[in-house]
Parts: sequence; C-alpha cells; structure tokens
Amino acid sequence: MSVDIVFQDACETASRIAAKDVSAIEVTETAIRRAERLQPNLNAFISLESEAALDAARAVDERISKGEPVGPLVGVPLAHKDMYYREGKVTTCGSKIRKDFVADRTSTVLHRLDEAGALYLGGLNMSEFAVGPIGNNVHFGDCRNPWNTDHAPGGSSSGSGATVAARIVYGALGSDTGGSIRIPSAMSGVVGLKPTQTRVSRYGLMPLSFSFDCGGPLTRTVRDAARIFDVIAGHDPNDPTSSRQPVVSCEASCAQSIDGLRVGIPSSYYYDDVDCDVAELIDGARQTFADMGASLVEAEVPDHEEMNLIWAAALSAEAATIHRKWLVERPQDYGDMVRRRIEFGLYQPATRYLEAMSLRDGFLLRYCETAFRDCDLLLTPTMPVTAPRLSDVDVGDSEDMPALVLRISKNTRPISYLGLPALSVLCGLTPNGLPTAFQLIGRPFDEALLCRAGHAYQQATDWHMKVPDIAA
Repeated sequence: MSVDIVFQDACETASRIAAKDVSAIEVTETAIRRAERLQPNLNAFISLESEAALDAARAVDERISKGEPVGPLVGVPLAHKDMYYREGKVTTCGSKIRKDFVADRTSTVLHRLDEAGALYLGGLNMSEFAVGPIGNNVHFGDCRNPWNTDHAPGGSSSGSGATVAARIVYGALGSDTGGSIRIPSAMSGVVGLKPTQTRVSRYGLMPLSFSFDCGGPLTRTVRDAARIFDVIAGHDPNDPTSSRQPVVSCEASCAQSIDGLRVGIPSSYYYDDVDCDVAELIDGARQTFADMGASLVEAEVPDHEEMNLIWAAALSAEAATIHRKWLVERPQDYGDMVRRRIEFGLYQPATRYLEAMSLRDGFLLRYCETAFRDCDLLLTPTMPVTAPRLSDVDVGDSEDMPALVLRISKNTRPISYLGLPALSVLCGLTPNGLPTAFQLIGRPFDEALLCRAGHAYQQATDWHMKVPDIAA
C-alpha cells in the first residue's frame, strides 16, 4: 500500500477503498500499526480493538468484491471517546468507577457509523467522566499532545483530538458540554464540529449534563466532519430529545462559494485577553476570508458573564444528580478535580438551577437577534491561548483550578449554554509549534453554513495538511 493513504482524509480513503484502489484490510492494518507505535508516546487509547476491526475490514472487502452497495465511510478506521456505548463492550468513561462497565446497548451514532461502513478501532482516552478541558486523567494516565508531548491535548475528548492529529484514525467522535470537542480540536490542530443541541442523538452516550451534552466529530478536514455529521445527525426515536428538524447536507454545502458571506467579528468578549501569537494567526484567518470575497463586519454580542455563571450552576447541578450515588458511596474513586467540580452541584439551590434553565431561551433569542443582526456567522478564536504544558496545569482541586478552567474554555462555554452550532478549524502554528484555531459560530441548525465557510478556508490554505513530527 502506498504510504500516502496515511495522510489522506476520510472522504478520499473511502473512495479509494470503494474503487478497490486499496483494501480496507490494508488501511486498517496500517492504522493499527500506527496506534501501537504511537501509544507509548501519546497514551490516546484506552482500548484497541484490533481483531474486531480486522474482521470488519475483511467483511468490507468481501462486500466490495461481490459488487454489493457500500456506505459513504466504507472501510474507514475511526475510534471514539470512551463514553459511547457498544453492546457487550467495556465503556470506561475514563473513570475508575466504570472501568469494568459492560454496555447493554449500542449508541445510535455508533450504529449509524457502522451502517455507513466505518470501522471501529477502539475507545479513546478522555478526561474522567468528560469533566475538564485539559485532557489529563489520573486513572488511565494523561493523553498527550502530538505536536509536543509535554503539552496538553485538550479535553475532555483528548484521545479523539490526539489520534486524528497523529494520523492514526481518520476521524473520531467526541462530546461537547462546554467545549470538549472544540478545545481538543484546537489544541491538537484538527477540525471539531459541535452541532446544534439536540441535532445528534445522545442515546447510548454516558451523560454529564443532559441539557448541554452534544456529540460530534473531530476530523482532519471540514469535509470529513461534514460527511460524518451527515451520517449521525437526525431524529432518533430512542432519544425523544433529538430534533425532528430536517437535516441539510453539510457535505453538499462544501461545494458552495462564500463570496458575499458576512462574517461577524465580535466587538467584545471573544477577543479579550487573547495571547499575541494567537491574535496574529486569527488576524491572518480573517484576512483569508476577506480575500475569498467574504465581508468582515463588526458584530455586537450580549454580555456573557451571567451566561457563564448560570451555565456552570446548571451543569454542575445536573452532573451531581447523575453522580450523587457514587459521590456518596465511592468519593475516593474520583480524581480530585473531577470530584470537586461535580460536588459543587450538590450545593446549588433548585431556584438557581431553574433560573438558569428558564432564562436560556431568552438569552438565545437576544443573542441571535443581536449577534447575527448584520452577519451570517461569527468568527472568534476557539481559545485565547495555545495548549499549556501538562506540568503547568496539574492543579488538582486547588484554588487555581476554577480560573484555569475558565481561561481555557472562555470562548466555548457560552455557545454550549445557548446550544448553538460551532466549528473549530486550525489556522496556524505559533512560533513554538503549537496549533491555533478559529471558531465559527452559527444560528441554530446552521451547521451546513459553518461547513461551507470552513471548507472554503481549507481550500484556500494548507494548514490542515500539516502533521506533527511524531506522525511523519
């Protein structure tokens, strides 16, 4: 097999497998070898399902040889954050408490990926119970950033970002409750798509906060993210909270021009306290959009401070409700930072929680009326900083922890509270070689527009083709 298949994207790889240019078994064997070679450095996998993946790849090749129809992700190796249930398989949720939990169902999104022909390579490392934007884990060891293994990969979908960046798999599912798809995609230099709240089924996904949890893909390219989104999105009878809103094809939208698109640049909050190296690369991304024919317009955004406070109150209250029994019976089995953040919810009054949820629709309406009044989408830094050193963020449950978490997730958590879609795209490397990304924010259910804009940016630049030295 030509080595170039390792560095191609999911869409190209599926096409080559379907055309018999390369076999699914060859692609899968290569992915497994890379996973085994890089695991000691990255610690990105919790479980590697090599034999099952190879068996599935053989079955794919057999179907193709018989001329049977195949799906849009045929033979493409994927791996997923270890909180998506697969019947009969252990799903740890990155925790000691669930390290031996065997799922009794398969999540809807994994089933839909299976139906599309994708192959499952295993469960990926993550922040314990999806709590934390850093990607550290006291039970399974810290996942590490492929660009510099001394640095954090971002959380909570740490293994998802790291494996895609290292060109082990072609895509991975993560979950986003306050930034946990976008933050690791930014820190690890890949694409991360957080869909509109309720757009993707959460059946068979271990919950953290049922009002904010949202599943979505991390991939090498925007087009890959669009294809995976098109497969997993849509109403699911097993998840009554999933939206019945018709799904517009994100991949089809990637072929459309962005000439005349109005890109809003927020006049406050998102660009506050941004590191100089990050600001310079974001400026370059904005100029690229202008060069492609988009109009850059100033956008006013409402005050975010109250949204951040009530998001934290509501999330912790819901998380504490889910974890209450374990917090009472097994408090010692949590990492210190995770336990402290969840325990906070036990002390939230019901009035505060109800206030947070009752105000949400009003905040969303005002945000859309104000922020999108003169533009089609917003462009912001995904994070105001680059990936920190793991040694600098090992703060446990100290008094430094809340400020650290807020610093990293400042630009992502308000969007999770509002339930809006957002897309994070790599836009450069700082002088010390760490990725920086911008975030596109859209109106509800406008994922197609975000993918259209993000794909156009990648067509005009080559940042998405850069790979860490560890992956070369």
